[in-house]
Amino acid sequence: MSDHIVKAYDSDLAQLKSMLSEMGGMAEEQLAKAIDALIRRDLKLADSVIAADQLLDAKEIEVEERAVLTIAKRQPMAQDLRNVMVTIRIAADIERIGDLAKNIAKRSHAIYDGIPQRLTKGLERMGQLSQAQLKLVLDAFASSDADKAMDVWRHDEDIDALYNSIFRELLTYMMEDPRMIGACTHLLFATKNIERIGDHATNIAENIYYLVHGYMLKEQRPKNDKTSVTPFSSLNND
Repeated sequence: MSDHIVKAYDSDLAQLKSMLSEMGGMAEEQLAKAIDALIRRDLKLADSVIAADQLLDAKEIEVEERAVLTIAKRQPMAQDLRNVMVTIRIAADIERIGDLAKNIAKRSHAIYDGIPQRLTKGLERMGQLSQAQLKLVLDAFASSDADKAMDVWRHDEDIDALYNSIFRELLTYMMEDPRMIGACTHLLFATKNIERIGDHATNIAENIYYLVHGYMLKEQRPKNDKTSVTPFSSLNND
């Protein structure tokens, strides 16, 4: 390619990266606000998260359109093409994180009254972990740091382990006091959304690895979510 084309393509990539970084910042803010709204029962804050999700959706479309235009104009090959394709994939994961943050915020309305504060302690800790993972993986993308991305990949099971613990705790509360079934069910959905956010951060980490090394990670993703095979009888024995 001529110097002019190379410079133009570098400019396109820089713009895509900037747009994706903006998306990431928006998702981080939405997640932090959603968890804060749920913990503090702040319905006004929750509604602001729900309303702002449309902005993140629009930004993803903008990134996709810019990426497709870049491919059409520059016809990139090899690593250059990987840059564009990874941008599209990561934008989709960030948009989905925004959706999950919106779902968490919606639970604030459903459990606003009568829930003991102690029931949200595990969710708060899980939210902090997911926020830390998201920030770390977005930093890894900004610096094209595959090692930092792998730190996120390896620690996804920490979120899973905490999710298992919260799952068992909430089920126990529901079995002991049927009046808590409604509130605890909504908290279960909220914690599952946080667990899924961890999965999307792990997806981003895998794409960073692919971007840097040119091939997909061959190791099996570490998972520690055992909720689907947790028998109720084991809860009675605890």
